[in-house]
Amino acid sequence: MKAIVYRSTGGPEVMELVDRPIPEPGPGEVRVRVRMSGVNPTDWKARRGSRGHTDGVEQVPNQDGAGVVDAVGEGVDAAWAGRRVWIWEAAWQRADGTAQEYVVLPLRQVVPLPDHASFELGAGLGIPALTAHRCLTIAEGGPEQLRPGALAGRTVLVAGGAGAVGNAAIQLARWAGATVITTVSSAEKEALARTAGAHHVVNYRAGDTAAAIRAVAPDGVDVVVEVAPGPNAELDVAVLAPNGTLAVYANDGGDTLTLPVLPLMFGNVRWQAVMIYTVPTAAKDHAVAGVSAAVADGALQVGEQAGLPLHHFPVERVADAHAAVEQGAVGKVLIELT
Repeated sequence: MKAIVYRSTGGPEVMELVDRPIPEPGPGEVRVRVRMSGVNPTDWKARRGSRGHTDGVEQVPNQDGAGVVDAVGEGVDAAWAGRRVWIWEAAWQRADGTAQEYVVLPLRQVVPLPDHASFELGAGLGIPALTAHRCLTIAEGGPEQLRPGALAGRTVLVAGGAGAVGNAAIQLARWAGATVITTVSSAEKEALARTAGAHHVVNYRAGDTAAAIRAVAPDGVDVVVEVAPGPNAELDVAVLAPNGTLAVYANDGGDTLTLPVLPLMFGNVRWQAVMIYTVPTAAKDHAVAGVSAAVADGALQVGEQAGLPLHHFPVERVADAHAAVEQGAVGKVLIELT
């Protein structure tokens, strides 16, 4: 089978296309014929050494993917064979990600994909959608899992609504009944965020961002889904409602964060860091279930019609795919394996 591997950390050039034996599933595992592999920022960061790597060990990159189960291991219901599925965290603490024609995974890490959902959508769930779900469900009082009406009456601010996590957060929050505000940096990204379903879009380069947000949310926002906590700290303090929650899932703009203590204390606000790989098991299960329900309802989509343009690359051009994500491509980068 075709597989992409790297044996040392570095730029996209360290990856190569090789031929590998087709793996067999063990007890409690399934084998998935991968149709699409999704590329996330954590994939190229891992390739560059963010999580360490033993030189000489072959690593297949990419956490997310979608395909069809074609074999099951001992203890797995045979009915799984032939099912369309999406995959999450394939390469987390494992040497086998989704950038290969077949991948073997524990059954827990494959999720049924409805017939109406494309493999492009399935490969674009994983890290972005599960992260967005976690960010939207860590406020005091929950909800633990999103469903229609779960965020009714609440206002959510999504920083960077044109990104993959931002796009998923907009769609999930709107599906759950929230009023959704998002910030963007250009007219192009404003159009994408509106297409994704944001009720209000603020270009933070075009005026007083805090005033614009307060104009549509005079009592403040209940939840902030934050991609750039350092640069946006002052803004977030200015727009959070009393007892609000800010969920930080990335460090765009740098690692340094300075916060004023007293305004946060008097507001009883919560700042919560989110790393989807290491969230509690129950929270991960809730996220998988909530995202699956949104997909079944047709509430999560990808493509231009959903504000998330798709960029397809054949497996032979995986280096170009990784480079596109590393260089900040707007939309979702996918690798085709069939």
